[in-house]
Formats: sequence, structure tokens, C-alpha cells
Amino acid sequence: MVQLLTPTGERTTDPRWEPYRERAAHLDHGHVRDLWRDMVLVRAFDDEATSLQRQGQLGLWAQCLGQEAAQVGSGRALAPQDYVFPSYREHGVAHTRGVDLAQILRLFRGVDHGGWDGEAHRFHNYTLVIGSHTLHATGYAMGVQRDGVVGTGDPTVDTAVVAYFGDGATAQGDVNEALVFAAVNQAPLVLFCQNNQFAISEPNERQFRVPVARRGEGFGVPGVRVDGNDVLASYAVTQEALERARSGGGPSLVEAFTFRMGAHTTSDDPTRYRTRELEQQWRERDPIARIEAMLRREGGWDDAWAAQVVEEAADLGARVRETVRSMPAPAPASMFDHVYATPHAAVEDDRAFFAEYESGFADGGAR
Repeated sequence: MVQLLTPTGERTTDPRWEPYRERAAHLDHGHVRDLWRDMVLVRAFDDEATSLQRQGQLGLWAQCLGQEAAQVGSGRALAPQDYVFPSYREHGVAHTRGVDLAQILRLFRGVDHGGWDGEAHRFHNYTLVIGSHTLHATGYAMGVQRDGVVGTGDPTVDTAVVAYFGDGATAQGDVNEALVFAAVNQAPLVLFCQNNQFAISEPNERQFRVPVARRGEGFGVPGVRVDGNDVLASYAVTQEALERARSGGGPSLVEAFTFRMGAHTTSDDPTRYRTRELEQQWRERDPIARIEAMLRREGGWDDAWAAQVVEEAADLGARVRETVRSMPAPAPASMFDHVYATPHAAVEDDRAFFAEYESGFADGGAR
């Protein structure tokens, strides 16, 4: 497992990981502080969203608590032209793509299906159907390939596609089909699995018999396992996979081995399937604390700057609260908007039926 920083913030010296160390060598203390800031802001947003759900302001919430390094590290390795297909927990990746985090909550509040311009951010809407988006990403990557924007040698043109999913999704047929199509077409795709060890409620040993990274071998897709709580290693491994994809070298499977410190969603009770002792062990490997320890060890920490980031995080939380509470309820008939890109007869029939149904109430509104 590729690791460039130990849980106590010390740089590793294993010669096997030297190529990855070289890829992260240009990240000076200023860059590392930026990564720490990214993770702190994402966690503050995540905490606020959890609180809002508990207050009844959101219908559901999927935390990324503990997975910030895998998401921020891989997200910061992306080029502007790369395209991301997330599942529903990639808040850290969304942040690195410039998505206003408050807008993510439109989906979880039930206001609309997304809340951001996927093309503008090169970041697709969240996908709630487990694993289905890996096929969407594969098809998109095959399209990118046929558009001739792979392997040109121009770093501003060559494009890669990334699909993020969890360990539980590897049991879905869609993910395995995506591996088949990506491999035989040498698609410029990075399949990025955040293995948080429990899917919804099942440990890894109930899901597969070998590490996720090795499962690509049978499809002809090279795989690598990285410490997902190490933001530098996550960055370096993803950068290598992206460069291979952009240059025409085909797909890769990255397994970021991490831990979901929170619940699967706010409707889940993780105490039913894992111990407090295990949770505490992983809290001691907190990805944010690891970077702070490294910066302090190497003289790159700045207390005044860190205090500003903490204040920025508090301001973000306040803005998210205000934004969510001010989101207006959509008109019921708006559910028929944007179902398809062009007019669709069946949808219009449903719209007409619903309008007639609503008109049957005394106040003209459906119940």
C-alpha cells in the first residue's frame, strides 16, 4: 500500500514508493497547507450538513468524515479539462472542482436533482444508484477517446475521466461491466474506489477475498492500493493514473484504503456492525491531524494562518445554514421539468394528469 506519510506525520522512506514521492516533491509547505485548508473546510461543511439533517432541514445526508484526504488529494491531481463522475459522498472532490458546497444540499433537501452546472465544473451530478455511474463514466471516456483529445501530447488538451465509488459498489454488475468496456477499449478512465471498509454495513471480508486494487488484474486493468488517509500519497497515485489515461495508456483502478468515521448515512447506526475500539483506532489516523503533525514536525505550521482557516470554516458553516434554510420548496409540477433533454410525450401526459389531479382539491393544491 503506497504511503508517503505515516499516521504521525513522518515521511516514509520505502524505496518502492520513490516514483510517487517524486510526483509529490513539488508540493512545498505552502501547497500542503492548502491541502489542509481544503480538508478542514470540507469537514466543516460535512459537520454542518449532518447537523442540518438532524434538525430536519435535510431528508438524508451521506458524510465523508475521515475520507477527506482521498478526495482532496485525488481531486487536486485533476486537470481543468478532466471530467468527474461522483457517487453521492464526494464532497471533497466537489470542493476541488469549484462547486459551491452549499448547492450540494439542494439534492438532499429535495429542492432539485443537483444544484450545479456539471459542464462548467467538469463534475457530474451525484449518482445515488450504486455503481451505475461507472458505466456512464466509461462511455464518456470512450467518447473523449473518439473525440481525439487523448494522447495528443498537449497537456491542456489531453483529457481523463474519473469515476468515484465505494467498496460496496464493486459487488455490482455495473462496475464489473465498466472494467470490461474500459479495458478492451483502452478508455482514458480512472476508476477510484474509496474503500471505507464497511460499504453500508458489511466488512470487506464479507464483500471480497482480495484487495480491490487486485481485482482489476482479471480485466487487464492495472491497480494500485494507496493509504487513503494520506493526502500526499492520494495525490501522487491519482496523478500517475491520470497521466497514463491522458497519454493513451488506458484505464487504472485505484483503491484508496480509508475508513468511514461516521455513519453510512444519517439513517444508519454503525454501532450495530462495528466496535467503538475500531472507530477510535481510525480516529488516531485522522487525515487532517496527519498533515498538521507533518507541518509542525517540519516547521511549516503557522498558528495565525490556521486560526484564519478555522474562522473561514465557521463562516462556511454559517453560510450553509442560511442558504439551506432559505431554499424555497419547488412547485410540485416542477418534477416533470428536465427529465429529458427534449420534450417527451409520456412525461407531458404525466404532467397533464398531475395538473388535473391538483385541480381537484378545493384550494387547487395537491395533498
